[in-house]
Amino acid sequence: MAVHVPRRVVLSSIAGIAGLGRVPARAQEDAAAKLIAGVAKEVIDLIKNTSPGAEREAGIRKVLEQSFDLSFMGRSALGTYWNETSEEQRQRFLKAAVSAEARAYSERFGQYGGQTLTVGKEVHRPNGVEIVESKLNQSNGQPVRIDWEVRNDRITDVKIEGVSMVATRRSDYKSYISNHGGKVEALIEELEKRAKT
Repeated sequence: MAVHVPRRVVLSSIAGIAGLGRVPARAQEDAAAKLIAGVAKEVIDLIKNTSPGAEREAGIRKVLEQSFDLSFMGRSALGTYWNETSEEQRQRFLKAAVSAEARAYSERFGQYGGQTLTVGKEVHRPNGVEIVESKLNQSNGQPVRIDWEVRNDRITDVKIEGVSMVATRRSDYKSYISNHGGKVEALIEELEKRAKT
């Protein structure tokens, strides 16, 4: 189920409608860019100032919970299986998925290697989604293109070199569930296990 993502790519993951009575699109775009810049700074500061372990994991979980729409991302990643789960399973799934992601990213980030994120242009879509383009600049190697999808001031997807992290998770989860008797419970238990180990 695990998909190997190079460390340089993983680092990035740690993230308006104009009209009467609404915030103008330009202001929303500015807010989306500021959100991404803030998330990038917070994650890079975490990597620079903490070592792998409980403190870094707690910091990453905080970033995920504050800046990402985890419920939307979880529903999207679980896909059609979401409708087959009970409310109790949904809550367990979301909690375990966040904890497992925070633990995995905390361990994978490694040491800070001089990376910076340059926020580029924003694209406003009619459905209220902002796409914020950015590049992860590395001390050695080519920059990595990262597009952030922002809706209602929360990050709803991250595309690294055009590959959606939500779509990747959906594929992983679907494969895992299919290989375990078509039961979502098996995936939830695996995520809960990963969150604890």
